[in-house]
Amino acid sequence: MATKSKSQSSNSHFPTPTSQPPLPNSSLLREHAEQQFAHELEELAKVDTRQRPPNWKLSPWAVAIYLLGGKLDNGFEVIPKYIGNRRLMEVAIATLATDRALLLYGVPGTAKSWVSEHLAAAVSGDSTMLIQGTAGTSEEAIRYGWNYARLLADGPSMEALVASPMMRAMADGKIARVEELTRIPSDVQDTLITVLSEKTLPISELNTEVQATKGFSVIATANNRDRGVNELSSALKRRFNTVILPVPNTIEEEVSIVQQRVTSLGRALELPAEVPALEEIQRVVTIFRELRDGITIDGKTKLKSPTGTLSPAEAISVVNSGMSLSAHFGDGSLTASDLMSGLVGAVVKDPVQDQVVWKEYLETVVKERDGWKDLYRASRAML
Repeated sequence: MATKSKSQSSNSHFPTPTSQPPLPNSSLLREHAEQQFAHELEELAKVDTRQRPPNWKLSPWAVAIYLLGGKLDNGFEVIPKYIGNRRLMEVAIATLATDRALLLYGVPGTAKSWVSEHLAAAVSGDSTMLIQGTAGTSEEAIRYGWNYARLLADGPSMEALVASPMMRAMADGKIARVEELTRIPSDVQDTLITVLSEKTLPISELNTEVQATKGFSVIATANNRDRGVNELSSALKRRFNTVILPVPNTIEEEVSIVQQRVTSLGRALELPAEVPALEEIQRVVTIFRELRDGITIDGKTKLKSPTGTLSPAEAISVVNSGMSLSAHFGDGSLTASDLMSGLVGAVVKDPVQDQVVWKEYLETVVKERDGWKDLYRASRAML
């Protein structure tokens, strides 16, 4: 069978239809970022007169506004998707405007996947070019696979090839996302080296390749709890610009993040519960920060830390779980008992070690703190 030579190959021979951004659909359990915030992206595009890199839907300035929030000249308010250090987001956006890939790194629950999705939505208008990293992720998930029925019937051909999200992103000039990069086996990780350095994906069976269209880039995420599981090779590390996403610097930042996401998720899940009072969210965040830092907010009492990460993402989960309990098994108003049910599960991951940490925290901090007696009584009822 005659094959195309490398010199003949081009993306025009690649049979991938240009994917359209998914339309908003309120019946979905979870909309993609470009669906949920389609109106914001449209309003930003209307006022965005700054230069856009090739194939970008918005300029870097507008992408930053989308991520960090702000008021447009026409009075439209863009809600923040990331609350934290503005410079980190500017560095991440600027990286995507170069030929470098972006690695978002940090402890679990610091919004790496959230930021990755929203960056892809704002830059490409499509956050669905996703490769989920696991211990079982194969090389085909990053490169390409084959439709074996067509392969057996007709032999190797572009029609028999099954494109990966990476290949589609390269052909369309979009952002490809790789979640949990360090969960992927090391030999599979290194498949990315040619993609990131040469901007091509060879198809050796057909003696051809797919070359990246302008606008293509890769956003990968990794958390430091997986460090050493499948450590990135130095060759692969060099091909990423790394942005470390920290836990929120202040309790006010963390409370704002949790409050915003709890409100948003409550609407999306149509929970018939009242939005929790700021005081309840502050109590959850305070507990998480004190146990995470190993010291009380006032700096007077040292504490043992549990084995879990106790990130903002877990705080959001605790409050949402409490809202669900109060809505379906209470009067719709969040109580200490509703909160405590999720808190114990979030803190006590190890039934022996974490149980000791939690009981000590209850007796030395929760029991003695003004206004927290209801939490103490609810926790004792569960132990």
